Amino acid sequence: MYDPLRDKNPGCNAPYPASYWAELGQDRASCPALQQNCTADVVVIGAGYTGLNAARVLAERFSQQVVVLEAHQPGWGCSGRNAGFVLKGTGRLGAVQLTERFGLETAQACYREYRQAFEQVATLCQQGAIDCQAQSPGYYKLAHQPRFLPLFEQQQQLLNQYFGEQLQYLSQAELQQAHLADQQACGALLDPDCFGLNPLQLALGYSRLAEQAGATIYGGSPVLGWQTLQGLHRLQTPEGSVTAKKVLIATNGYTPKDFHPLLNGRILPVQSSIIVTRPLTAAERNACGFRDQPIVMDTRALKYYYRLLPDGRLLFGGRGAIQGRDADKPRYQQALLAAMCRSFPALNGIGIDHQWSGWVAVSLDDMPHLYQAPKDSCYAGVSYAAGYCGSGLSFSALAGQRLAEQAMGQSIPNLPCYQRPLPAFPFAPWRRLGQWLYYQWGRWQDQRP
Repeated sequence: MYDPLRDKNPGCNAPYPASYWAELGQDRASCPALQQNCTADVVVIGAGYTGLNAARVLAERFSQQVVVLEAHQPGWGCSGRNAGFVLKGTGRLGAVQLTERFGLETAQACYREYRQAFEQVATLCQQGAIDCQAQSPGYYKLAHQPRFLPLFEQQQQLLNQYFGEQLQYLSQAELQQAHLADQQACGALLDPDCFGLNPLQLALGYSRLAEQAGATIYGGSPVLGWQTLQGLHRLQTPEGSVTAKKVLIATNGYTPKDFHPLLNGRILPVQSSIIVTRPLTAAERNACGFRDQPIVMDTRALKYYYRLLPDGRLLFGGRGAIQGRDADKPRYQQALLAAMCRSFPALNGIGIDHQWSGWVAVSLDDMPHLYQAPKDSCYAGVSYAAGYCGSGLSFSALAGQRLAEQAMGQSIPNLPCYQRPLPAFPFAPWRRLGQWLYYQWGRWQDQRP
């Protein structure tokens, strides 16, 4: 498997991974490769949620000639591999942590931006006729140990009183009797608004909207060379090149090694792995307590997450291998299956029909960043958005819009994630060692009462 910390070449036009989403039999993108030398007003690198929405806004609102360069096809990376959780947030900082770090007023401003991103997903799907199989709402954050219950009560009080939410606190008995029979859960916070969808269909829908707005998307066109001369950026692909004054980098967790100085050493690519069962029987669903189709995540340092899919299958995910070369080793899928069965003993012995992995981008300060190089620097005209920490489905689309607005000289909200670049990891060549140490600590922490 491609490894962003080891590989400088992301590959070219590889097939979509054998995920549940890719094997549903729906249409897939087939964008042609760039086979000429051309010019554009703006080049966007990466055809995921961020890049596609940046391209759409640039073409639609600012009448820019936009070229999108994608190494494979739209939605091939994390945008088409994730679990499809539409949440009101991004990064790893919740409302409590944002308030502690930045103060209540700034935290509220961040949350308004997150809510706008959340609402924009539904708006774009409706206006663009994107059929992404959105399910009924209901997001459960599960406490895997009793020590998290006081924090849940604090979060509920803060969010309901100061952030306009209507979260419901559920005791273990209330959760298991009326919502979920997860045997590992000690209680939960229920957000009645968040929901699940088909992430690949969302990405393909965004791709269609970008093309309808006038953007040109080239698949099978990885950026293999980058030259800057007299304020112009010339990006070389296997069969062509494109020259532009402005370049937006939207590669996030799939950013190749040493791709650009603005991003080098500032992202930790982390694997997330997913398994999907066969369709559950009615008896199995009843034993698991599934009364609807919730999306669920726990409080572990090494989190598990799951959702019941429209066809009755159970999707279950968590952290995968540290290195790309180990992604397909059976022990990681077996570990997920064992964790799933600890939560739902009725599923012991169930078969797995789909399994896959993908890269998410973790930032040092647990939050995404949007950054534009200063006009007087040697990187003038280059911008990026990255570091969603595995929680970017909602926010990354709005980040693409903000990236486009900033590139066009418009002001964007004065928020921490828009004010400064991604912080560099100390001892960046040793990020994988640090990740391994964190995983050891996380396993100990997750077992602590």
